[in-house]
Amino acid sequence: MAENKNTEKEPLFSKKNMGLVKDPLTDSNPITVQVLGICSALAITAELKASIIMALSVMFVLAAGNVVISLMRNIIPSAIRIIVQLVVVAALVILVDLTLKAYVPDLAKKLSVFIGLIITNCIIMGRFEAFALANKPWKSFLDGIGNAAGYGLILVIVGFFRELLGSGKLLGYPVFGDPVEKTGLYAIGYENNGFMLLAPMALITLGLIIGFQRSRNKNLIETN
Repeated sequence: MAENKNTEKEPLFSKKNMGLVKDPLTDSNPITVQVLGICSALAITAELKASIIMALSVMFVLAAGNVVISLMRNIIPSAIRIIVQLVVVAALVILVDLTLKAYVPDLAKKLSVFIGLIITNCIIMGRFEAFALANKPWKSFLDGIGNAAGYGLILVIVGFFRELLGSGKLLGYPVFGDPVEKTGLYAIGYENNGFMLLAPMALITLGLIIGFQRSRNKNLIETN
């Protein structure tokens, strides 16, 4: 009986496993805490739709890539592991790029350069090295989902405020009225803040998010 207890498998959705998904959303967020993936957070968040597509793209690449690397972890020679990781992530990024070009060609043009840069995203290569090479596929999958979700959450928040305040729209649809016809809030003198659409404002918005998070958790200040 003691042997059966020792060999009992951990439940797929145990508290420990679900922590791999939940932790990156808060105190282990790859952008606000680990300060990874900053470039795309600043470059493609002028539109909420672009932020969502980038977040989903990274989630697919990281989750699938983590699983592949985990499955191969015992047969990858240490000397070429980085090359193997780059080949895996490049293949997945090409698949994402072709899918976007087939179904959302206009958005694919806007994101073309940045989709390609997923290959060198610090979050992806970091999780391959730090987690997938040392853990089984299921945990690696959850780790990929969690870190990509944490990354995507910040992109969506920044994209939400930049598009809303910068152009008065969300997902391309007017929220405050028509600025040309002077309807809605524009009728009483409201003006869009065009500065929100520029890269410096993305950095400021991200800084405010980081400041808010760390003000709520003093431990993040002490550990950085």
